[in-house]
Amino acid sequence: MITINLIVIGKLKEEYLRSACAEYIKRLSRYCNFEIHELDECRLSENPSEKEINSALQKEAVQIKKYLKGMIIPLCIEGKQLTSVKFSEKITSAGVNGFSAVTFIIGSSFGLAPEIKSMGNLKLSMSDMTFPHQLARVMLLEQVYRAFQIAEGGKYHK
Repeated sequence: MITINLIVIGKLKEEYLRSACAEYIKRLSRYCNFEIHELDECRLSENPSEKEINSALQKEAVQIKKYLKGMIIPLCIEGKQLTSVKFSEKITSAGVNGFSAVTFIIGSSFGLAPEIKSMGNLKLSMSDMTFPHQLARVMLLEQVYRAFQIAEGGKYHK
């Protein structure tokens, strides 16, 4: 069984978001092993300089690297947008391509260090729109669940 490994910067603050994530994680248990690593976000000043932001991203990168494994998919605005069907094909082909895990990375509001992005087998963008990082986590989990349903020929996607 493949492992879906989710690395996120920051914790979910709202109960309704935690509940939504918990529901999708429960549903995913039928299809995969699931791991989540919530890492602390570096605290920045009110109006951080570019240097301060880059330093924070580097500190977060050090923590992220500890949990990387398998196919690495950072979420970033310059990433590729996929349909749900194409996304499903990427997830389900991971095992065939020799990966026992798929690792998704959601950074802080300042994104991810370039070094982490460059390690990705696929850079993924969820949309041209901007979403709160906490909501992006729920959306990603829903799409991963949908991907397994599509691969199985389930009715959820219809």
